[in-house]
Amino acid sequence: MHKILTIGEILVEIIATEKGDGFRQATPLIGPFPSGAPAIFIDQAGKLGQPCAIISRVGGDDFGTVNLERLKGDGVDISGIEVDPLATTGSAFVRYRPDGSRAFVFNIRDSACGKIMLDERMTRLVGECSHIHVMGSSLYAPSVVESILGAIGIVKAGGGTVSFDPNLRPEILKSPGMREALLTVLAETDLFLPSGDELFLFTEAKTEGQAVAELLASGIKAVVVKRGAAGASYFDAATALSLPGFPVEEVDPTGAGDCFGATFVSFWLNGASPSRPLNSPPLPAPAPSCTSALWKALRHARNSNDSSASNRPDHARELSHRHRPVEQAPRSARHTVDLFRAPARHRSRHAACAPGEYAGADRGDLQPGQSGRRLYRNDA
Repeated sequence: MHKILTIGEILVEIIATEKGDGFRQATPLIGPFPSGAPAIFIDQAGKLGQPCAIISRVGGDDFGTVNLERLKGDGVDISGIEVDPLATTGSAFVRYRPDGSRAFVFNIRDSACGKIMLDERMTRLVGECSHIHVMGSSLYAPSVVESILGAIGIVKAGGGTVSFDPNLRPEILKSPGMREALLTVLAETDLFLPSGDELFLFTEAKTEGQAVAELLASGIKAVVVKRGAAGASYFDAATALSLPGFPVEEVDPTGAGDCFGATFVSFWLNGASPSRPLNSPPLPAPAPSCTSALWKALRHARNSNDSSASNRPDHARELSHRHRPVEQAPRSARHTVDLFRAPARHRSRHAACAPGEYAGADRGDLQPGQSGRRLYRNDA
């Protein structure tokens, strides 16, 4: 089976429990919660039973321990995470604004994960992997960019593939060399996963159809456009497929797009076709299900659950718009952060199924590795 690698930030998120614009006044906070866009992605892959690893750095502090324990517990190979006893783990303070967008204060570049490098041990780990997933948010420091590009070269030289989610945030767009790094990654990309208008970032096109055609003509094998509440669309040279999102009660959309990406990449690598009938029965393990990879990805973005979801304080549940059906976060509210809040705390457990029914989730019924099942019942 393919082994997926990602490289980038691991951090904790600390959340303001009251809506407002920024952090210029004292406000109640909750956290820390394990976080970081590439960590969200790889944790979801681990939950699916997909062999996977992450290369990053954390400090020798409680924030680092929170992340290490979560990743390891969900099946991720953490041998590529260096613990620096003299550094601090990255952090993100986040506060929802009344309109649903978010204000961030990041500590990434000057934290432990700002100094990621490929040494001999990390290079060996890269050599074990046949796919690398790149988050645009991880191109925040020269050493990290160099590590990602080096890993891409190793994976491609071994006949592997690259997926790329731009995942751009205003807070990092001014990073030196960001544009150049994005273009370099795109040139090596096999599977491109933009959200909304990110589709147009690297083309001269004026319409979606033109943008998709231009990207496919550049050598990209497939494009998956994430559309938030509207679902997602898949395009390759022979296929155009769109599926709606699942109506749910939104609790917090953070990380939904990353969970979608991890699920789609996992099934794409294992041969699931986006165009196959949605009601086809699954094949025996370890063969991939006949069901659409796109549909599965939408389900996991909706239904990424964990028993710790019930641990969230009730007052924090009011941080987001709770009555808008969503599948993934809108761009204004999605950028990164919260590892495992999409698989862990914030996707509404009961919104995924009707009263009295069960919804598969953590190591559930839709994974390539067929690794067990946990069910949650809606007794609402």
